[in-house]
Amino acid sequence: QVQLVESGGGLVQAGGSLRLSCAASGRTLSTSAMGWYRQPPGKEREFVAAINWNGDSTSHADSVKGRFTISRDNANNMLYLQMNSLKPEDTAVYFCYLQPPRTTFKYWGRGTQVTVSS
Repeated sequence: QVQLVESGGGLVQAGGSLRLSCAASGRTLSTSAMGWYRQPPGKEREFVAAINWNGDSTSHADSVKGRFTISRDNANNMLYLQMNSLKPEDTAVYFCYLQPPRTTFKYWGRGTQVTVSS
């Protein structure tokens, strides 16, 4: 059983920063890829960033490259998304996921709202 809980969302002005956190419980995240998706209002869920099991490989969507940084702390079962230079188009519900090794299945958190005002 895996449980993921996001936190750190809120209201921020354009150009500001937020750090999202995802706490995992029920199963260690140390062998699983993890990452973030987001869902803007009225749109489909879209990929944001991913990180492999030990944190030595990351991927970021073109829309957030250079602004967002994904990281993880396996000792504390935590996943992070540092978001800098935020834009109004970053407004969305942000979801973290955990993907067990050798699967395409993803466990999902319930999401945290990020709102960026102009």
